[in-house]
This record gives sequence, structure tokens and C-alpha cells, in this order.
Amino acid sequence: MTNPNHIAAHERTAHEAQPLAEVTEVLQQYLDALYYSDADRMSQVFHNSGVYATADAEPVLIRDKPTYLAVLAQRESPATRGEPRRDHIDRVDFAGANTARAQVRCAISGTNFMDYLTLIRDAGRWQIIAKVFQMGAKGD
Repeated sequence: MTNPNHIAAHERTAHEAQPLAEVTEVLQQYLDALYYSDADRMSQVFHNSGVYATADAEPVLIRDKPTYLAVLAQRESPATRGEPRRDHIDRVDFAGANTARAQVRCAISGTNFMDYLTLIRDAGRWQIIAKVFQMGAKGD
């Protein structure tokens, strides 16, 4: 007789591989959009109701998607400036079949950023619903 707990754990692992690959693809597109200052690409991965926020500004800075995309589109890209690409997906955690969070790092204009991204699956597609970030020290 097969142990049902063993099967459930095995099936869960197999089922988790696809969402992880899907979320990782969204995160890579997000990092590409930042590196190339590509508002169109960012629009594909950022949910229409998405929120951009940081407490590094005084007062706290919170933007909706259209405002964030407009700022991104106006920024000279790190790629255009010839900056080396420095970004990394640190971790992805799933709260369930339709909710995930990710921690990613990147550098823009010599400033290091730590982004905490919350993703949801909406209409069968993973998108970023919240971006909360911390600016770090300038450095290599």
C-alpha cells in the first residue's frame, strides 16, 4: 500500500515547480524592465491595481501604476549608461496557489535597491501587485 502522505508531498513538489518557473519569469521581466527603463515591459508584469512604495522618502512615497510607469519611462536606463547589470532574485515564497512574495536586488545609477514584491495570480497570470523597496548605500 502506498503512503498517501508521500504521494501528496511528491505531487505538491511537482505542482510547485510550474508556479515557481512562472513567477521567476515575471521577476526576470521585472528586472529587465528596470535595467532597460522599459515601461511597456513593466506594464506587462505590474498589475493594473499595483502599488509602488518606499519609506525612504519623507513623507512616504506611494505611487499607482500609471505614475510609476511614467517615471520609469522618463529615466535614462542603466543599459543606456553602460552600467554593468547587477540584479538577483534572492527568494520566492508561496502563500498558496495564487499568492507569492519575492525578494530581489538590483543596482541603478550606483544605488543598491532591495525590493519586496508581492505577486498574485489574476486571470491565470502572475503579476506584481505591490512593490515595496529600500534604497541602500551607493557602491560597486
